[in-house]
Amino acid sequence: MQSALIVEDLPEIRVWLGDTARAAFPELRVTSVARRDEALGAIRQAAFDLALIDLGLPDGSGIDVVGALRQHQPMALPVVVTIYDDDDHLFPALQAGAFGYLLKEQPQDTLVAQLIRMTQGEPPLSPPIARRVLGHFAGAGQRRVQLSQQIEEVVRLTDRETEVLQRVAKGYTLPEIAQQFGLSRHTIADYIKQIYRKLNVSSRAEAALEAARRGLVNP
Repeated sequence: MQSALIVEDLPEIRVWLGDTARAAFPELRVTSVARRDEALGAIRQAAFDLALIDLGLPDGSGIDVVGALRQHQPMALPVVVTIYDDDDHLFPALQAGAFGYLLKEQPQDTLVAQLIRMTQGEPPLSPPIARRVLGHFAGAGQRRVQLSQQIEEVVRLTDRETEVLQRVAKGYTLPEIAQQFGLSRHTIADYIKQIYRKLNVSSRAEAALEAARRGLVNP
């Protein structure tokens, strides 16, 4: 992790989130903004590895920031940090491409530990959120397993695509993956686009889950 965007309108919470991000990744460069439009402008002007995003912003929803980050910087990791733990906020955020969803009520050291685990490809989810997500999908669990088996029979990744997927799931950034393979960032970006298209996924979180299901990383 090299750079992070903090999107939070309350000054004291903005500082707290910046300190939390740096506690997890000491070398992190942090950019902090208070409004939705400021965040959208920052995304257009600079690249970020991580974003901690509040949902209730003075000029709109943080979900718009999540979506913009996913569109313009697909290798970035947008994590919602909020007080809202209801379905009306949770699932739209995940659908927009949030890699994680954390509640502000948690102690700072807990948030730091959850952010650090992202480097192993583990989406940061507060325990109540994880239970809500599992409960939501429990009824469709068996159907999802059967569908995944059918899809895997049709979808075949090349050896290189499999290696790239593995590194994406482990949380490596696009430049880091490019350096590991001795290839350009554009080449790796093309591999990632092909992987997303073949697996019919649109976010790192979904790709990480698929990699875990294929046994490429620990679930």
